[in-house]
Amino acid sequence: MSITAAMVKDLRDRTGAGMMDCKKALSECDGDEEKAIAWLREKGLSKAAKKAGRATSEGLITVVIAADGKSAAMSELKCETDFVAKNEEFIAFAEGLAKLALEKKTDNIEALPAEATDLSGLIGKIGENMQTGRLAYVALNGEGVIGSYVHSTKKLGVLVELTGAATPELAKDIAMQVAAANPLCVGPDQIPAETLAQEKEIYLNQAKEEGKPAQIAEKIVEGRIRKYYQEVCLREQVFIKDDKKTIKDLLGKNADIARFYRFAIGA
Repeated sequence: MSITAAMVKDLRDRTGAGMMDCKKALSECDGDEEKAIAWLREKGLSKAAKKAGRATSEGLITVVIAADGKSAAMSELKCETDFVAKNEEFIAFAEGLAKLALEKKTDNIEALPAEATDLSGLIGKIGENMQTGRLAYVALNGEGVIGSYVHSTKKLGVLVELTGAATPELAKDIAMQVAAANPLCVGPDQIPAETLAQEKEIYLNQAKEEGKPAQIAEKIVEGRIRKYYQEVCLREQVFIKDDKKTIKDLLGKNADIARFYRFAIGA
């Protein structure tokens, strides 16, 4: 039976064993994942197998910015307890992931060398289940600024890319805005059509239940959609440091938001 990279990854995620060990186990067991798990345990290659089912609700968000400030990466590394999240080796592993993502210019964990993402040794040493999570990578293409924010708990992190005549201070403020307000997207044009249609239907039904005439109901829907935009669209949100301004006001005519990433452990 042909053993695919996806099969190897799934087994590694479940057991924490090395990539080559997982591939060998699957080959020996004709691709049967459950038998491969048992094979790894029998060979003593998967101390992590007993821990793989445990919840990883703690961990670290790590941001690394290039020396020239023109690119940055963010990694998510998960574990079971806050105690392990403060372990020096765990912290070093998390930083290594972010640095490697920056070096390789990727947000795909599978694009990194297998040995760089293999947690089996650390799991066996520390004794907790651990998992690599998401990666983010941003790079400027012309004029702009990269901003970042990592909360003091290291469980929440943000990367933002601003284009145009943006300043580092503005980028920092917008990163903090993303952390606090958790927008869904940059602007209304990025809201999925089905999501918007569902919201409109909810607001229309609410207006009808309130006994509003059809024409009034439509206007109510328009107003509530504008309010929805202010809640979920970053450009439309009220600035957390000054409720008399929106993010759009801060950006002005000469700067804009290209994209943002927000990672939160447990979310």
